[in-house]
Amino acid sequence: MSAAPTIADIARTAGVGTATVDRVLNRRPGVNAETVQRVLQAVEELGTPQQPGRPRKSANARFAFVLPAEETPFFELVERQIAQSASDFRHAHITEVTHRIDTTDPARFAEQLAEVGDCEGIALLAPDLPPIKRAVNELVRAGVHVVTLFSDVAGSMRETYIGADNRAAGRTAGLLLGRMAGQEKRRDVLLLSSQATRLSSEIERGIGFAQALEERFPELTMVRTSDLPPDDDDACEALLKVLRDEVDSARVAGIYNVGSASAGVARALAQAGLTSRTGVVAHDFTDAHATLLETNNLSYVLHQDIHYCVSTAARVLRALCENVRGALNVVQPRIEILTAENLH
Repeated sequence: MSAAPTIADIARTAGVGTATVDRVLNRRPGVNAETVQRVLQAVEELGTPQQPGRPRKSANARFAFVLPAEETPFFELVERQIAQSASDFRHAHITEVTHRIDTTDPARFAEQLAEVGDCEGIALLAPDLPPIKRAVNELVRAGVHVVTLFSDVAGSMRETYIGADNRAAGRTAGLLLGRMAGQEKRRDVLLLSSQATRLSSEIERGIGFAQALEERFPELTMVRTSDLPPDDDDACEALLKVLRDEVDSARVAGIYNVGSASAGVARALAQAGLTSRTGVVAHDFTDAHATLLETNNLSYVLHQDIHYCVSTAARVLRALCENVRGALNVVQPRIEILTAENLH
């Protein structure tokens, strides 16, 4: 935790507003003598607060990046980007540590999240579930700054979300696949997601996708399939079963995969003979997705700037610790549409 109190701490102790504390500390007129004395007494008791807009230049801040333990290409990409940003963090006087926590048991995830200690801030990528919201709230009440990264935990006391607008990403996928399908009637588009992630990012993408199809392509039918296993081999078998037993494969015009296992999805489509006539949209530019784009097994990848999001999370946490004005003024990353033609 930061040793210096905040202006809000001084204000609470003195029984005044933060604007009054700011006036006293900066020796501006308009505060009566009795109130000035209360503020100065609070400063004497708690210490001098860090002034807004004047971050410390020397003391290191310790931040934790908390990610799911599941081994997906996207989670691995995020962890790799955090490691690659280490020199930038050191330059900004930030010490980072990465924790990977199993999400299959939400209560246990919440317990382990609560145990992430000895840090001033946490950048969190986690399921949006009640036990995790409670753990976030307890951390914030204990004075730890928390921001969510790539997938939000809405309704918690987290201080901001950093990442692309996932509902807009889903709408973008709906527009792309709807246009690829053309005006032919009685066509289906499949919505695929991964088992057990319970990430709000995937939920929001699915909502946006359904909205875009309903509004702009009423001739198409969205089919929500059973969740796929995260492993490519298992996902391939599961999707083949869906194509064989649950849908008419001749009607399938497109597939939107909001989660992982895109290589398994592409393999299933190839085995079912659907690759040449089925558009496929996935998320995040991983090495596997680059290969799938180049081999025409994937139509589009919707990507956000991972480096920017990781760096912004650390910058916002640092600014929150320093009580910098405008710390939460974050420009969210735009959604890039990648194809086989614009990879390089």
